[in-house]
Amino acid sequence: MNDTPSKTPRELKDKKAAKKGLSFVLGFMIYAFTTACVLFGLAFWWGANQFNSAGDLAQTKNITIERGTDLTAIAHKLFSEKAINNPYIFIFGTRISAAQDKLQAGEYEITPNISPREIMVKMRDGDTVKRQVTVREGLTSYEVVVLLNAQDDLIPRRSKTLPTEGSLLPDTYRFQKGEEVEEVIVRMEAAMQKSIDNAWETRAEGLPFNTKEQAITLASIVEKETAVPDERERVAGVFINRLERGIPLQTDPTVIYAITKGVHKNDGKGPLGRRLLRKDLQYDSPYNTYKNAGLPPGPIANPGEASIRAVLNPEKHDYIYFVADGTGGHVFSKTLAEHNANVAKWRKIRREKAH
Repeated sequence: MNDTPSKTPRELKDKKAAKKGLSFVLGFMIYAFTTACVLFGLAFWWGANQFNSAGDLAQTKNITIERGTDLTAIAHKLFSEKAINNPYIFIFGTRISAAQDKLQAGEYEITPNISPREIMVKMRDGDTVKRQVTVREGLTSYEVVVLLNAQDDLIPRRSKTLPTEGSLLPDTYRFQKGEEVEEVIVRMEAAMQKSIDNAWETRAEGLPFNTKEQAITLASIVEKETAVPDERERVAGVFINRLERGIPLQTDPTVIYAITKGVHKNDGKGPLGRRLLRKDLQYDSPYNTYKNAGLPPGPIANPGEASIRAVLNPEKHDYIYFVADGTGGHVFSKTLAEHNANVAKWRKIRREKAH
């Protein structure tokens, strides 16, 4: 016989009501959750659609994002420039793409009807407006700074101290609007260091100098002596022969540097503003290689990579003289008699050109 007390009709009714109420609550929660999921899904779909949809920008516009600008500020700047229609869509899409910490500063070209997502990708990849300046081989540090300071979109260098002569690698360098000249110079210095380090590893044996700075010094002389690519190794070989035999280098560009200290004139008449005179060859300076044997105390310009490699792997020959041949190149000789004859020919060509 079951001795469990039986429930009264009221208790049974209350229990039934409780179950019904619980079912209602659970049903409502499921309904609410489902509705929320649907609404969230619709909102997510709408936001994603807006993030990938074309904007209303009618004309190409360049927009600059300053360093240190956070995602919210970037979104509102794009909105104020009418590049996007809703800053919160840009924030939403960028966060969903996990790119909020990858957006880069710089100047960006925003084209008509570009989508917020395309703008985000541009900024994530650093696809900035490309500006560039070409620094040709053989410029002095003074001339390089003058060139960079003349670029409209670069902030001029404030320091009056010039970069060390020979420390800047000539090349084409990209920069961003509003960047400082000093930042470009730092990149040039790093490029020169990398260049000499790499070239030094493959240098020929038995060279008559021991340091990378001396290599750059000789390279700067080669750079100033010839602009003909095929001549660099041969000209370098002439100077190597002279150094090995203790013969002064006797190169005009070192005299010009001794007189100007690299602060060259730019009036179309050469770095001195005139021709180099015979009396200039007696100018008292350790840079004057007519009066002093061996290398000068430092570079006389900023040589290019080809000239650096030329002096580290010079052509082997017996030439110790060279002079201009009137065509832009040089004629080489092994004896003083040959050289004097070549000089006479050059002087005749120069006189004929003057008339």
